[in-house]
Amino acid sequence: MTGGNVLVSSLKQQGVTHLFGYPGGSVLSLFDAMYDQQFNCILVRHEQGAAHAAEGYAKVTGKTGVLCVTSGPGASNAVTGIADAMMDSVPMVVFTGQVGRRVIGSEAFQELNTIGVTKPIVKANFQIQDVNRLQATIAEAFALAQAGRKGPVLIDVPKDILDETTSFEAEAPKQAVPKQANFPTKVLEAAMQALSQAKRPIALVGAGVSAALATKEFNEFIHNWQLPVVSTLLGLGTVSNQDPLFLGMGGMHGTYAANMALANTDFIVNIGSRFDDRLIPKPDHYTDDKTILHIDIDPKELNKTLVTEFAINADAKVALTAMNKVVTVKPDTAAWKQTTRMWAQTKPESVKKTQTKQGFDPLTVIRSVGKITRGRATVVTDVGQHQMWVAQAYPFTHSKQLVTSGGLGTMGYGLPAAIGAKFAHPERETVLFVGDGGFQMTSEELEVIAAENLNIKIFLMNNHALGMIRQWQDQFYDQHRYKSLFEHQPDFSTLMRAYGLNYQKLAPDGDLDQQLQAIFADQQTTLIEVTIPTDEQVYPMVAPGHANNDMFGV
Repeated sequence: MTGGNVLVSSLKQQGVTHLFGYPGGSVLSLFDAMYDQQFNCILVRHEQGAAHAAEGYAKVTGKTGVLCVTSGPGASNAVTGIADAMMDSVPMVVFTGQVGRRVIGSEAFQELNTIGVTKPIVKANFQIQDVNRLQATIAEAFALAQAGRKGPVLIDVPKDILDETTSFEAEAPKQAVPKQANFPTKVLEAAMQALSQAKRPIALVGAGVSAALATKEFNEFIHNWQLPVVSTLLGLGTVSNQDPLFLGMGGMHGTYAANMALANTDFIVNIGSRFDDRLIPKPDHYTDDKTILHIDIDPKELNKTLVTEFAINADAKVALTAMNKVVTVKPDTAAWKQTTRMWAQTKPESVKKTQTKQGFDPLTVIRSVGKITRGRATVVTDVGQHQMWVAQAYPFTHSKQLVTSGGLGTMGYGLPAAIGAKFAHPERETVLFVGDGGFQMTSEELEVIAAENLNIKIFLMNNHALGMIRQWQDQFYDQHRYKSLFEHQPDFSTLMRAYGLNYQKLAPDGDLDQQLQAIFADQQTTLIEVTIPTDEQVYPMVAPGHANNDMFGV
């Protein structure tokens, strides 16, 4: 069997049903093998789109996303998506083409040192030098992508490897999964004993809980202990928005209740969050009056940002299962919960009940979409103001529901990620919220939506600006709005017509719910342009370097 056919057969062996890719000279033999085996490759319109689509697919399924690009610019175009997956711990296997082994290092046409370029942004990378190692390397890559803290793994395949022949084993080579550290039972017992004495405890939920398939165990834990819950951006959906213990997202643009709880708690149970700078903008002295139990699959995250009294390197599901078996007196959190509920009733000033002729209140639109979709849609965002408004306003009900770029904050992520999410669950309503800036970065992927006849509702939150940049320029740079306003934009209705897709502009003087109901009743993709006032702010806001309770805009 040729190397190209071994690669495709190995993908089938790993249970891969979708590959996002773009052909090129160095991978033509691979695409020929996909043709022979009738393998499902979704043709994107840019290699960055392939990476983000694979991310979207992986985020909603928990499976490993797969993409294939050619050498040189194909690989370099995918780098942004690979880095994004690394930051957000997304399992992904990336196949990059490479020039033939004989000319590697000679600056041959479309050659790139892909191994060197991607080394800092992958869990591991491999360059195949022997076709007999191809099948085993693929098996190892898939095992690594899912082991421990999940992430991207890259395989660089020289062109001549794809044409050489080797045998193919019917059974996938067995790969040893890295062993987890021995679970520190005594540390956990001590932490639980300390928690039982807390007066103002909270639970902090990050993406690690969903990644470990531990949503059920986490909800059992918080209800057993009656702990108010603060979520990170990527942890949203783990606890239902309707749960009385849920306080919302914390951090720079978190809810008033969540940030007040983060500031005033005396005990934090952090599971699967890395205490990043958007969550805790001022880490100095943060732990002076707080005890922290931090559980993370990645030992490098423990005591990295905040020194914690109880640090446990463990899978969230393993830890929560053990925690739910602990028998001890629970703390009396009644008064504390009453305080957090009082905070939760405090609304940011930007919440309005009706739209104006100048445009819509974005939170009102997002809440209305949430009501029509019953809080159960797959929700994808790009990056910017709209991303934070969605985090604040959409009524998330289940895990793996929000698909967004957290750590890297990649504009242009939304549209291709929505495509990947829709391929993962075609039966689910898929909603994309995107700004007018990010939309124009990857709008070529509209052709994939049209060609594949996908049904995605795209809400273009159009404030004629790079909204978050404009907000920061107003707040911190004396209103020097330099290159953050769009004085000229494309005609989005004409653009959608060019792709054969539907377009509708929401009318501020019309009934919002009726307009949305008609849009969602149609089973075709529609771009819904929503006029947002240029001066609309994301509030509350915690400025960089300030404490969580030092918010403005509330």
